[in-house]
Amino acid sequence: MTSSQGSAGRWSDLDRPPLNAPALRHALVLPGGLWTSLDVVESTGSTNSDLAARADELPEGAVLVAEQQTSGRGRLDRTWTAPARSGIFVSVLLKPAVPVHRWGWLPLLTGVAAATGLGKAAGAALSLKWPNDLLVKVGGEERKTGGILAERAGADGVVVGLGINVTLREDELPVPAAGSLLLADAVSTDRDTLLRAVLRSLEQWYGDWVRADGDPAASGLQQAYEAGCATLGRRVRADLPGERMLEGDAVGVDGDGRLVVETEGGGTEAVAAGDIVHLRAAD
Repeated sequence: MTSSQGSAGRWSDLDRPPLNAPALRHALVLPGGLWTSLDVVESTGSTNSDLAARADELPEGAVLVAEQQTSGRGRLDRTWTAPARSGIFVSVLLKPAVPVHRWGWLPLLTGVAAATGLGKAAGAALSLKWPNDLLVKVGGEERKTGGILAERAGADGVVVGLGINVTLREDELPVPAAGSLLLADAVSTDRDTLLRAVLRSLEQWYGDWVRADGDPAASGLQQAYEAGCATLGRRVRADLPGERMLEGDAVGVDGDGRLVVETEGGGTEAVAAGDIVHLRAAD
């Protein structure tokens, strides 16, 4: 892992300037605030892995950002790769003083915070695909522009990683279903501005959730997630652990953050984990 400061290649792509680490620290690491440190590295395998390895020695609120990830991971150990400085690749260390059974809301909370912050700072409309994807529309087509991965770390911590495609061009997309803020006609792709907005939004939503003892309804999180979730109201297929498949209408998100699917015959099943495929466009 090498520091981004002083690297000879920092300005190799003038359309993709480096992050300003001192300015980000000045704006975000404040007395009494959630964020206690903020480091920017030029390149690393995975910000989640790096932060998780130090979880027991670091206080809550440590932030690690990479200009490029070479082994970024999503759910089910899927890889996440993108050109240097084309996106936001950030992980944060949280140590929530709430009941552990409510920690499953952290990926959903991060999605709400990211969509809220980016919506204001980038001027782009983002929606959420349960449980951990950020979607934008490119030419009227829904595409994934971001992903979230939360992992237990150390004795009492959770590392939450967020990857967002910011200036990825069409010929750089890893798969046709991918998108970026640039392709979604965002009014700003300044990564410093976007990262500040996301972390400030995350601090606010996380603080409200912790003060409510992790209660998603009392904190307003459950209502906000359902309002911004593109999965609800659609026909979906859930590919579940154990090679089981469930098809039905996504009708809600319960108090544990599970997706509630109404199956044929009017029954419902709450999905805690699985790959979700949207089978029908939103109404």
